Amino acid sequence: MKTKTIFMAFFIMTTLVSYAYPSFGREDVDVEPLVNPGREFDTLDVISPASQDYNIYMLEILPPKYKMYVETCMDKMEPIGKCGIYVIKEILTNEPVSRECCLKVVKAGKQCFIETNKLMFQFYQLKRFASQVSFKINEVWNRCSAEVII
Repeated sequence: MKTKTIFMAFFIMTTLVSYAYPSFGREDVDVEPLVNPGREFDTLDVISPASQDYNIYMLEILPPKYKMYVETCMDKMEPIGKCGIYVIKEILTNEPVSRECCLKVVKAGKQCFIETNKLMFQFYQLKRFASQVSFKINEVWNRCSAEVII
């Protein structure tokens, strides 16, 4: 009877911890970067005529309200500058952005950060990673918001 009680208590605690910290329940698949830093990352911004046409078309078919929302978000993050590139680099290569970049990201707000990055990963050069980055985007947000207290 005592063993059964201990087992049940352990099981309940494990279940509660896995709900509170879902990342504990995942295998460490995030250890491997999606892109290797250096030359492989640097080639992502190469634009060909076909990719440029795709990007223009993709922006044209976005709903006007969504475009206005993302533009407003980008205005909030206007001084972000190179930090936007560094954020994408962290998402793809696991290289953490600086505290200053985190501060700019957190000031814009979580929803703006997520939507802006979702849009960035619709561009031709990054769309191949779109299905793999949603968890990483949240991970970057969580790290930055924990690091920076406004």
